[in-house]
Amino acid sequence: MKYQIIEILEQLRDFMEVGGPVLWIILVTAFLMWTLIIERYWFIRITYPRLVRKTVMQWNEREDTSSWFAHKIREELISRISVQLHRSLTVLQTLIALCPLMGLLGTVFGMVQVFEVMAITGSSNARLMASGISMATIPTMSGMVVALSGLYFSARLKHHADFKAQIAADKLNITDLDKKVSL
Repeated sequence: MKYQIIEILEQLRDFMEVGGPVLWIILVTAFLMWTLIIERYWFIRITYPRLVRKTVMQWNEREDTSSWFAHKIREELISRISVQLHRSLTVLQTLIALCPLMGLLGTVFGMVQVFEVMAITGSSNARLMASGISMATIPTMSGMVVALSGLYFSARLKHHADFKAQIAADKLNITDLDKKVSL
């Protein structure tokens, strides 16, 4: 088991060396992206229900739920929940958009290395250019894979945030003044 872990870490190190310095940036970006994704799911599953219970209790403690002022307070409570639900989604979407661009930056680094080999050797020897070509393709592939995996979860989180905000709004009942008078 210990030797398998060491072998996996060596293969990861070799992969990162072949991909060039941009691959490390993509790795850090992927780590940040997945940290935000996990944090958002944690918020939706654990923190959000408590937040809604607290907000509904705060709303139900009010005597006035039908005036213009009460409607504005309700909107503010819903807005607070919505802001909490959508927090970090813009940062997440920005990281996702940056991944393919960083992959292209890796392509540029790799092609510079290829041209450098051609300039130094004065020939187009395929064996000498192989490391530059791999440095050009691996970051591009990695950036796209990271972006695609994050894109799916970002869209799901946006949908969940919108849906949960609407559920919270539905739980804050408005008492109609006409109904109070007729009772």
